[in-house]
Amino acid sequence: MNDVTETVSATLAERAKRTLGKRNLVFIGLMGAGKSAIGRLTAQALGVPFVDSDHEIERVSRMTIGDLFATYGEEEFRALEARVLKRLLRSGPRVVSTGGGAYINERSRRHIKKGGVTVWLNAELDVLWERVNKRDTRPLLKTENPKQTLENLMRARYPIYAEADLTVLSRDVKKEAMVEEVLAAIADHKKA
Repeated sequence: MNDVTETVSATLAERAKRTLGKRNLVFIGLMGAGKSAIGRLTAQALGVPFVDSDHEIERVSRMTIGDLFATYGEEEFRALEARVLKRLLRSGPRVVSTGGGAYINERSRRHIKKGGVTVWLNAELDVLWERVNKRDTRPLLKTENPKQTLENLMRARYPIYAEADLTVLSRDVKKEAMVEEVLAAIADHKKA
C-alpha cells in the first residue's frame, strides 16, 4: 500500500488536524461506502490511530458480526455496538469507522455525536452494489433480493445519515482523492 502521506497534501492534513483538535473523526454510511478503507487512510494522513468498530466488536465478543446477528439478533447486536462505540469515543483524537447501522441506532448516534465529528460517505446504489455483491458477509443482505434490500436501506437510512457534520460523496475514484476530499471538508468545517 502506498504511503498516503506522500500523495496527500501535508498542509491540508495539518489544517484538518488543527480543526479536529482532540476530537475523533467518525465515518458513517452504508455498507460498501468505503468507511474502513478511507478511514484508515485518513487516519494515516492525520497521524492518528484508526479503529474499525465492527472489528472491535468482533474482538471483544470473540464472534463474527454475522454470528452475533444469528445468535443474538439485531437488537442485542446494536446494544453491544453502542457500548463499544461509547468506549472507543471516550478519548481522541482517532478515526473510527462504524458499521452501516450504528448511526441509525439512537443510542449509538448520541455517543457518536458527542464523541466526534461525523463524516457521511454518501454513495449511490450502483456504486454500493458493485462493492458489496462480491462477498456473502453482510447479514442484512441475506435476503431474496439483496439489491432491493440495499435500496430499501438507503431510503430508510440516508435521511438519518444526513444529520452528519460533513458529507463526502463516495464514488469510484482513487482512494487518495477521497482522502483529500475528506481532509478538505474537515479543514473547512467550523469547530462546534
